[in-house]
Amino acid sequence: MTVINKIITGLLGTKKTIMQVILIKDVDNLGGKDELVNVKNGYARNFLFPTKHAVEAIPANLKQLEERLKVKAKKEAVMLAEITKVISVLTASPVKLTAKTGANNKIFGSVTSIQVTAAIRDQKGYEIDRRRITVQDEIKELGTYKATIDFGNGQTTEIDIEIGAEA
Repeated sequence: MTVINKIITGLLGTKKTIMQVILIKDVDNLGGKDELVNVKNGYARNFLFPTKHAVEAIPANLKQLEERLKVKAKKEAVMLAEITKVISVLTASPVKLTAKTGANNKIFGSVTSIQVTAAIRDQKGYEIDRRRITVQDEIKELGTYKATIDFGNGQTTEIDIEIGAEA
């Protein structure tokens, strides 16, 4: 069995065997999936390997890891291109909503992210989860407002919302 082992001299001359492993699943306080980490020999043999959380960092497994990372990078590039396309469509023109109003252009109730989501679906053709939309100011009057959409991975955009009176 070829395992990359290192001997590290610890406190008081004690020796600890360190093993390099590739994580298959996320492990708390250690690392995420497809990460190469150093762990103690016993931890790897007694917990990580039997529970299928990791595999040994042998050349064949390292090559598979490299291929998985390449595929993951390609998928992220495609997703980033799609998000950029969606952002350009959403920011091209404001999303228009209508609401029932009373005196002084006050809206009965307020406009919520649920209504913004429905307007985006109807006008722009994209289904966006309402929890990803944050309306910056409480919308209780007619006018133009801003909303932020978080796509994840640090990708956010700000869109304009125009509120008009129902006829």
